[in-house]
Amino acid sequence: MAVTKIHSIKTTVDKAIEYICNPDKTDEKIYISSFACAPETAALDFKYTLDHTTEQNFSDGQDKENKAFHLIQAFLPGEVSYEEAHAIGKELADNLLQGKYSYVLTTHIDKGHVHNHLIFCAVDNIEHKHYHDCKQSYWEIRKLSDQLCQEHGLSVIEPDGKRGMKYNEWTANKNDAGWKSQIRKDINQAIKVVSSYEEFLALMKAKGYEMKGTEISENGGKYITFRPVGKDRPVRGSAKSLGKNFTKQRIKERIENKRQHTPMPYTRKRIIDTASDPKFAENIGLKKWAAKENLQIASETYNQMLARNIHNFAELDNKILSLQEQKKSANTTVVSLEHKMQELAEIIKYVEQYRENKSYNDRYEKSKDPDRFLRKYESHIILFSGAERMLQRKGIDPAHMNLNHLKSRYNEMLSKKKELVSHYKTTNTEIKELELIRQNMEKYLDITPPKTNKTLDSTTPEI
Repeated sequence: MAVTKIHSIKTTVDKAIEYICNPDKTDEKIYISSFACAPETAALDFKYTLDHTTEQNFSDGQDKENKAFHLIQAFLPGEVSYEEAHAIGKELADNLLQGKYSYVLTTHIDKGHVHNHLIFCAVDNIEHKHYHDCKQSYWEIRKLSDQLCQEHGLSVIEPDGKRGMKYNEWTANKNDAGWKSQIRKDINQAIKVVSSYEEFLALMKAKGYEMKGTEISENGGKYITFRPVGKDRPVRGSAKSLGKNFTKQRIKERIENKRQHTPMPYTRKRIIDTASDPKFAENIGLKKWAAKENLQIASETYNQMLARNIHNFAELDNKILSLQEQKKSANTTVVSLEHKMQELAEIIKYVEQYRENKSYNDRYEKSKDPDRFLRKYESHIILFSGAERMLQRKGIDPAHMNLNHLKSRYNEMLSKKKELVSHYKTTNTEIKELELIRQNMEKYLDITPPKTNKTLDSTTPEI
């Protein structure tokens, strides 16, 4: 299990990096990694990139004072080794920052729990755009961290399912005896499976509810009321009683919005399992409704098979297997492209840094008073030396590199990646549709034919 938190750094980037690189905390600097910068000069590298940011590279709501971001990833005590924690941190940094932002990553081992510190520049090296820190980006960090923990066999924090609940709903759940919660649950379940307000009323009636004020008109009454089986008094569908999502107007809107947001040429409905749920045996009306609903779902499912020129389970399995191979191939190619793009982005950063600071180094070497010149232009000379050293390690002569050509290659890779990701998502959606078709037909026909659509083994991380 890993807990994550992130905050911005507006000043003293150098001190923050110095703190996380403390030899006492990182086992004499064994657990330190970096990308597109050196830990010793990272603050200067960040400043170089920040200085290239223009006003149009900021979006509304972004804090222009942010120079870097500090992300902490803490693990459960005793659950992970130092080496594995550092490896997970590097995977998180590379997945999150996509080879565009310079960063320094360290793993601290001096506390009772192992934890990673990731400090990355607030501006990327390619387009010089500012990192957008918001709730959405934080949940993406949480999601990536949890995925990596699962891949490494670590525990994750399970969501409690209540994030986003309105306060009045939470208060109502807390204060009533539980039967209002059951009404809400039945309403939510009904909304998920029906396609119109009229179907909703029929299903709730089949569930045993007595309802009044259902008509949505001036003569229909202000509130809809629900009286469950075994209760003497009804409950109003009002914001005060059940919550504002359970008024009749809101219920109708939720059903219509669901229909508008999923304009798919196939049904996402699943065959209702009436055998294992005792409520269908106890309620004849509900069982009849389910039988009618299942017949309609089965008919739609079969039409979907024919529309895809699929006539039996063997053809269905072969189609799923073919799509799985396409999905795996697209995913493998994307991962390979990402590695190449990350390496190319680093080269572009160092070539730019080399060229823009070369004149300062040339003047320094020819200066009659090199100490004085160094004091005045130290940051430029350090950036030049760092870039030259990193490019030499990669066997690259920056003097003969075509920067425009490098950027063009990067953009070509980016376009190719977007195409592959789009194909991957489309293929993945098609697989899910076909798997749902199979599940529905098996359940409705009450058969379990031999399956051949086994998931392809792959050690490549998914997009």
